Amino acid sequence: MKIKAIIHDAEEGGFWAEVPAIPGCATQGDTMDELIRNLHEAIEGCLSIDVAEPRAGGKQRVLELAV
Repeated sequence: MKIKAIIHDAEEGGFWAEVPAIPGCATQGDTMDELIRNLHEAIEGCLSIDVAEPRAGGKQRVLELAV
């Protein structure tokens, strides 16, 4: 899976980035290498959410997809 990030120069130095496909997913880094590492962690964290198991007798289902 490929996800696009928009990279900005930070006013105080370094960089910050946002991931438009994942609202609220953003991070920063002093160097481009650090920013890329932080982006991987931020994206993983934004995509890994806990879903409550459905209650017995309900019509809900949990579907786990690998992307």
